[in-house]
Amino acid sequence: MDTVTIGAKGISVSLDLSVGHIAAMQVEIDGHILKPLHRAPWVGSPRETLPANIPDGTVRLSGDFLCAPFSTSDVEEAPLHGWPANSEWDVVESGAVPGGWRAVFRLRRKVMGAAVDKVFTLRDGHPFLYQEHIFSGGSGAISVAHHPMTAMQDGGRLAFSPKRAAVTPATPLEPDPARGRFILAYPARATDLAQFPLAAGGTTDLTDYRMEDRREDFITLVEADHGGPGWTAVARRAEQDLVLVLKNSAELPVTMLWLSNGGRDYAPWSGRHLGVLGIEDGRAAVGHAASLGDNWLKHEGVATAFALAEGRSVSFRHVIGSVPFAEVEAPADVETAPDRLRIVAADGAAKEVPFDGEFLRIGRSIPA
Repeated sequence: MDTVTIGAKGISVSLDLSVGHIAAMQVEIDGHILKPLHRAPWVGSPRETLPANIPDGTVRLSGDFLCAPFSTSDVEEAPLHGWPANSEWDVVESGAVPGGWRAVFRLRRKVMGAAVDKVFTLRDGHPFLYQEHIFSGGSGAISVAHHPMTAMQDGGRLAFSPKRAAVTPATPLEPDPARGRFILAYPARATDLAQFPLAAGGTTDLTDYRMEDRREDFITLVEADHGGPGWTAVARRAEQDLVLVLKNSAELPVTMLWLSNGGRDYAPWSGRHLGVLGIEDGRAAVGHAASLGDNWLKHEGVATAFALAEGRSVSFRHVIGSVPFAEVEAPADVETAPDRLRIVAADGAAKEVPFDGEFLRIGRSIPA
């Protein structure tokens, strides 16, 4: 496997260049070593031991990766989640910059005719990966999403920036009980994340990730208009840390949650993909054609693709981080300042960590 690792004081990130997935991320902070991102248990197994028909991105499922398009590639032929999640990247540049490290990677293939660059920036003493993706040229439009995954040994609690709705699609990921299982109702909608309908009746609290719930579920959270960055916080019980994922919500207006906890019985999942949460911040509906067509999100005024054109570039930014956190509950709020991120606990206590508040500044020019 061709993996490149970059680092700054207190943080390192490794990228699997064969598929563009983050193979590892490690944060050293306050005497703790934190590993916020998930790596599928079959990664590294001989290829002949895995199903022949699964895409390379599933073979090497790790960390975070760019989906372009998100889900089905049914406009331009490509594997699930597109070529950025399934094919090779090259290192364009990598080196020290004042106060940290910066690396640029380029996808060998093009997406809708566009060149795709991935930019990683690490800052000394910041427990965050700052990343940007840039599409240059091309034609038509592309749906996009990040795909960070964390895993919990004993579940955890979730918190989010304000959302206006949580919505499941028409059908579950695993409708055949011979192959897997789900617990949420499909389709369903709720404005209270603590009261989402269950398939069996009643409701469940989406902010509580329980290990006893064996399931494969997918749900879209639509960002509310709140004027700040969008964020997801995962307080992992056994790991005693807080995984943080932040976005510019004008660029990436939805957060799609993939709850994968032993809900698939067939290979390579085989009931062993446990405690995993995908936090998929995107500008997308499910599938490329659906994102370009007349979808439910567009009816609610939510953009589901970026327009591409020769002679222009579009970009979007995203942040992943981790800090020690021994609280029982997820934070009540996450606030950003120009140079700090403030994590407010349920009891009002606050912890501050270094953060580049300008990186996700709301008001950056967002292409249509």
